[in-house]
Amino acid sequence: MARLPCCDRLDVNKGIWNAEEDAKMLAYVSKHGTGNWTSVPKKAGVRRCGKSCRLRWNNYSRRDLRHESFTPQEEEMIIRLHATIGSR
Repeated sequence: MARLPCCDRLDVNKGIWNAEEDAKMLAYVSKHGTGNWTSVPKKAGVRRCGKSCRLRWNNYSRRDLRHESFTPQEEEMIIRLHATIGSR
């Protein structure tokens, strides 16, 4: 028998993150770092699974993450590199 995913075993929120959850996770990760994502929801007081917290942090909440569009120079470089080496 296969192991159940972590989200099916716990009473967790699914779907869109609210501002309160974001703030709690951001405060916890800023203070303690990104060590063990399985323990982050319990210690931060968020009703999410560790995978959801990890994905939220890596895709939306990191401070060094850029959300603006590429500059014309970056677009030109991407096109040139894709023509040279392909989509590996």
